Amino acid sequence: MAHVHGSSAAGEGHQRRLMATLALTGSVFVAEVVGAIVTGSLALLVDAGHMLTDMSVLAASAITAVLMRRRPNDVRTWGWSRLEVITAAEGATVLLFVGVYALVEAGMRLFGGHGDDVRDVRLLLCFGVLGLAANCGSMVVLASNREDNMNMKAAFLEVVNDALGSIAVVVSAVVMMATGWSGFDAVAGGVIALLMIPRAVRLLVSAGRVLLEETPEGLDLGEVRRHLEEVPRVVAVHDLHASTVATGMPVLSAHVVVERDVTMQQAGEVLERMQDCLREHFPVSIGHTTFQLEPEGYDSPSSVQMHE
Repeated sequence: MAHVHGSSAAGEGHQRRLMATLALTGSVFVAEVVGAIVTGSLALLVDAGHMLTDMSVLAASAITAVLMRRRPNDVRTWGWSRLEVITAAEGATVLLFVGVYALVEAGMRLFGGHGDDVRDVRLLLCFGVLGLAANCGSMVVLASNREDNMNMKAAFLEVVNDALGSIAVVVSAVVMMATGWSGFDAVAGGVIALLMIPRAVRLLVSAGRVLLEETPEGLDLGEVRRHLEEVPRVVAVHDLHASTVATGMPVLSAHVVVERDVTMQQAGEVLERMQDCLREHFPVSIGHTTFQLEPEGYDSPSSVQMHE
């Protein structure tokens, strides 16, 4: 069965938008690293680390937009789809370390007298405004396509998250200029870190679920089994497995015991009804299914799992 995930023209459009966003984000990342070194700002340094992680996610999204247009082959039967998940897991790990480091550094600056004060608050404000402007530009680039697929939506949310970090940098600079208290930079850095850590954990958990081939969230295999066993001429279903190859690519396989006297035509009808059921009935629509039909009485090596 062939599965179409989007037209070639749409894929090319997604690729161009993602590459433009990646170029903007990369430019701001370099500027923020330089700014953090020059100003000594923890908030700017943490936001740069945050932006580095988002760059990896945007890069994965851009690569995915390209590779989604390529057909699988005999070596890579799912193509390069799993690369998206691996990159997300690596990015989340980096994000988690950056967040923990930022919290520790913020605590040491606030309560231990460790670290230098911000050397140039006005320059910090300029870098914050620059980052915010670039993030807003990226949001404009991606906004019209953010609902096209989960890949584009994830990229758009990453840019929105970057914009929040830039806002924190700007607020930090404004408060320091108004109050003269440079310690607020450490507070802003800690706040950005607190926003980063839960998202990193969620990304790691989501990637782990895919890599461990857990059942797609929202899909009840017990309910799936009951529905499949209600299909006429189906006696039982066993060895039922469901997992996710990558974002938006759930798959399911099962051994299906059918009545002993089922003809080839009737077997085709059974397959069609089961496939329609999995595409349309459940919250998670499964377009790729693999069913092994077994006649009643067939001694399958895995038949002992029928009632588990």
